[in-house]
Amino acid sequence: MKAVKNERFMKVTTYLLLIAWAVFVVFPLYWMLTTSFKSKLDVFLGPKYIPWVDFRPIVQWWIRIFTVEREEVIRPLINSIIVASISSLLAVLLGTMAAYGLTRFKFKFGFFRNHDILVWIVSQRMMPPIVIVLALFLMFKVVNLLDTRVGMILIYTAFNLPIAVWMMRNFLSQIPISIEEAAMVDGASRSQIFFRVVLPLTLPSLAATFLLCFIFAWNEFLFALILTFDKASTMPILIASQHFQRGPQWWDISVMSTVAIAPVVIIALSLQRYFVKGLIPISK
Repeated sequence: MKAVKNERFMKVTTYLLLIAWAVFVVFPLYWMLTTSFKSKLDVFLGPKYIPWVDFRPIVQWWIRIFTVEREEVIRPLINSIIVASISSLLAVLLGTMAAYGLTRFKFKFGFFRNHDILVWIVSQRMMPPIVIVLALFLMFKVVNLLDTRVGMILIYTAFNLPIAVWMMRNFLSQIPISIEEAAMVDGASRSQIFFRVVLPLTLPSLAATFLLCFIFAWNEFLFALILTFDKASTMPILIASQHFQRGPQWWDISVMSTVAIAPVVIIALSLQRYFVKGLIPISK
């Protein structure tokens, strides 16, 4: 009886802690969303939490963002979508190929072995971006890639590639080699095995890796700040610039932040079932 009570107490405590943590995480998003529907007076008069109770919601700022300031917002939003999507796809594709090679073949470069190569690849992600951003700026200036989507795609692909290799290597190492050997017996080439056998089996893992790469690319600020000026600027730069251009206009910032978060939320919800499966190890 005592053991049952202890188990019930632990379960209730766990749920209470999870609920408290969920409120702690979600509340800033709720605050941002409600602020986007507040008037200037409601914003500056102090905390107001509940629409139609503490304040009367308005859509003035949303209308202005998509009418008067449409050009200012649409270009960075499209840039973010294009750059983050393409760079994440490239990072996942190249990272999966590299991870497949590291799990299925044995490499030897001097004293470097497969594990050493993997550690070296992952170590590139640990390096602070500020260390190389000046060199990248000078290099991009020489090859005319400053303030271009192509340049940002290349940067973000390289930026996310170590993460993709590391994650996909862990997933691919759990796939039995016997499946590929059976495909070889049927006459499949190595490329056919990779694209027709391995990739379908790792679809949940690919979705999970793509989502993480997309989030990192979508939220990246330093490279976008240094390597773009106007044509290829992204949403984080647009939101940060609002404070310096017109002062802290929290209503506009809240609308833009909500717009910036929406694509990530939509993609996360769309890939949710794959994301959960991709993080669960394959039982051998």
